[in-house]
Amino acid sequence: MSRLPDPVAEGLTRGWRVLDASRDPLPATLRADVAIIGTGAGGGITAEVLARAGLKVVMIEEGPLKTSRDFSMRENEAYPQLYQESAARKTRDQAITILQGRCAGGSTTVNWTSSFRTPDETLNWWGERWALPGYEPETLSPWFAQAERRLGIGPWLVPPNENNDLLRRGGMKLGIPVPAIQRNVRGCLNLGYCGMGCPANAKQSMLVTTIPAALELGATLLTRARANRLRIVGRRVEAIEVQALDADGLRPSGRSLEIRAEHVVLAGGAINSPAVLLRSRAPDPRGIAGTRTFLHPVVLSVADHEQEVRGFEGAPQTRYTDHFLGIDPIDGPIGFKLEAPPIHPVLFAVNLAGFGPEHAAAMRRFAHAHALLALMRDGFHERSPGGRVSLRDDGSPVLDYPLDDFVFDGARRAFRAMAEIQFAAGARSVRIGHERATPQATLAGLLAELDRLVLAPFDTKVVSAHVMGGCAMSADDARGLVRPDGRHHHVDNLSVHDGSVFPTSIGANPQLSIYGIVTRMSAGLARSMTGREPEPLA
Repeated sequence: MSRLPDPVAEGLTRGWRVLDASRDPLPATLRADVAIIGTGAGGGITAEVLARAGLKVVMIEEGPLKTSRDFSMRENEAYPQLYQESAARKTRDQAITILQGRCAGGSTTVNWTSSFRTPDETLNWWGERWALPGYEPETLSPWFAQAERRLGIGPWLVPPNENNDLLRRGGMKLGIPVPAIQRNVRGCLNLGYCGMGCPANAKQSMLVTTIPAALELGATLLTRARANRLRIVGRRVEAIEVQALDADGLRPSGRSLEIRAEHVVLAGGAINSPAVLLRSRAPDPRGIAGTRTFLHPVVLSVADHEQEVRGFEGAPQTRYTDHFLGIDPIDGPIGFKLEAPPIHPVLFAVNLAGFGPEHAAAMRRFAHAHALLALMRDGFHERSPGGRVSLRDDGSPVLDYPLDDFVFDGARRAFRAMAEIQFAAGARSVRIGHERATPQATLAGLLAELDRLVLAPFDTKVVSAHVMGGCAMSADDARGLVRPDGRHHHVDNLSVHDGSVFPTSIGANPQLSIYGIVTRMSAGLARSMTGREPEPLA
């Protein structure tokens, strides 16, 4: 079978300005109109918008530039190459595993393509409680629409795989609506390995859309390069101090350079962006940086079916239900969204409860497994303040994220809801994500076991792939680190364009929220820097 075209490799052949800091000669200083730290959802959108405006752009990426020819659909290759800490980043106490991308395109290169606009109730809450004028649903709608057109976001019309259809069938029997999820794909081959990078370039990640567009317009991409510190003088960033990393992209090689730009955009994500500010000792009179960081804590439930489910085949995560987000007020008991994640051997084995012969027996039934996840919406209740990003002694970031009774109350209700749907869909047995849980053949047996179990860190499996907050935006500088337009309240030539600006979690997979909000922020920045109306993304 011939290999599909690789547009990134073709662009490199044409002479795109890409420097791998682990091996290429580096200048002592790079100069640009705008320097963008990070190339994920926020950084990628920003790069294209500003390059289209005629500005000279430099993108700084800590991870490598990997392209479709590198995407082998093997977990043992993808996780070390494409994820933070080999897909094993954890909170300080090790109780939560966090999946985040670490490569050109960031998490957009490895996510499962699920695309939701920011829910109206979240935007209304932000407007009422966080002094965010201009964040009304009707105001943001055209910006979401622009991002959707640019990135191929639309209905997925292919029938769901069995893993997702079991969610649909179980929900239907219980009278729970289970609509389809929009996806950002063009020409998708329905392989099911989105989390390992798309070998067909169908996923419209930043890797194959905005980054190439910016490079075609003369932007520069610096990879395996860590933005260690912003050198701030008065109210301005004077330079970015950048460390070249080694060939593994993990440790400083001893080489460095500085980047000087008229404006700096921080888009490293909701753990790394606060970390850059903390390492830089950026002005922050109220100590906001790194606080109110949210995860959408996720708990899992695994069912065993008579038939093969083969959750590793077909588009991942194409059905969902928000039924359990609407039962209580947004600031009431923690609500949750249900989705059906893909099932691949390594992540499945790591997150499957139990050990030894019991674990081996469950793995032998791998093809028959059906998984559901409950994505809990944090940040709206007074008992849900989120976590805090701080620095280790070596300057690397770590997230403290307490798991308390408020979160575990939501987890208990989520376990019940997932089990009800899985049994309604015909499961032979269901085991919730708890180390002391056992496979239960009936719903009554599972609920009795759930009543007996203590939900606590480590016993309860908790994961997350969504990190938000830590650089909250607000028109009120007593509450927010950045303004509603993304500009830093205390540093005149610094903006933050990523999910760290969210004042709460959003209650949905966040990529489209970042795309739409950052498209608006970037257009405003381009307008202020050039005095011209920027081209819309198309």
